[in-house]
Amino acid sequence: MTVRIRLKRMGARKDPMFRLVVADSRFPRDGRFIEEIGYYHPTANPPVLSVKEERALLWLGRGARPSETVKILLSRVGVMEKHRQHRSGDEEP
Repeated sequence: MTVRIRLKRMGARKDPMFRLVVADSRFPRDGRFIEEIGYYHPTANPPVLSVKEERALLWLGRGARPSETVKILLSRVGVMEKHRQHRSGDEEP
């Protein structure tokens, strides 16, 4: 089972909102998921991005692979940098 962190589309037509979800890669984009770890509203002014950092780091540590878009969003809030530091053992005490 390959676990992915990806976007689930929500919202009305021409006003998309997305949830960041952890899902099995075999499930459809807007189908079943394991856990919701945040949301992204790109059409708001300014765009709104909220991520549960500890849950995202937990799933990344367990081997979940983010999609390209999610990787960019997680980098924006600093989660990918924390994951890299933790993985390389450079974590501060």
